[in-house]
Amino acid sequence: MKTNVSEKYGCVIIELKGNVMGGPSTEEFSDLLHSLVEEDKTNVIVDLGKVKFMNSSGLGMLIGGLTTMKKAGGDLRICRADNKIESLLVVTKLITVFKHFKTLDEAVESYS
Repeated sequence: MKTNVSEKYGCVIIELKGNVMGGPSTEEFSDLLHSLVEEDKTNVIVDLGKVKFMNSSGLGMLIGGLTTMKKAGGDLRICRADNKIESLLVVTKLITVFKHFKTLDEAVESYS
C-alpha cells in the first residue's frame, strides 16, 4: 500500500493506493494519523479511489484511524470506494460507522 498526503480547504486527504491488507502499513498509517493529531489536523479524508483490494485487516486499520481521529475531536471520512470495497463495508455493516462519499469534493464539503 502506498499513501499520498495532501491538504485541501482545511482537510487532510490521505490517498491510498494498491492493496490495503494491514501488516506494516497499519503502523505507518497510525503513525501518520498521530502526527496529524499533533499538528492539530483532525479533519481527515481517506480516498479509496486507487485501492485495488482490501481485506479485514485493512478495514481494521481504517477503524483504528477513525477511533484515533474521534478521540482527538475530529473525524475520518472515506470517499471513492469502488463497488467491491463498498459491498465489503455493507456486509460488515461498517457503512453505518463511516461517513462515505462518492467524490472527494463531496467529502471535503462535508466538513464545512
